[in-house]
Amino acid sequence: MKQPINEEVQWNTVAEELYKVDMVNQPPHYRLHPSGVECIQITEHMNFCLGNAVKYIWRAGEKGDAIEDLKKARFYIDREINRRENNDL
Repeated sequence: MKQPINEEVQWNTVAEELYKVDMVNQPPHYRLHPSGVECIQITEHMNFCLGNAVKYIWRAGEKGDAIEDLKKARFYIDREINRRENNDL
């Protein structure tokens, strides 16, 4: 007797085959911003803290709780402010 196939797994396999999705280098959710620009195209020109803050703002709510994303952005902004206030440029 055949085991039933998990429909979600089956669909993901079919979708990946049909569209040859590259989930490492260009996952579709990276281009969800209305501009079509990937966040990394902007943030790669920033330092770590600023880049992460922009990333969390850019994608706020796309993968879960928008408030949590914005709090993460604030965490990185606060770290950057602290670094600059202490002249650690």
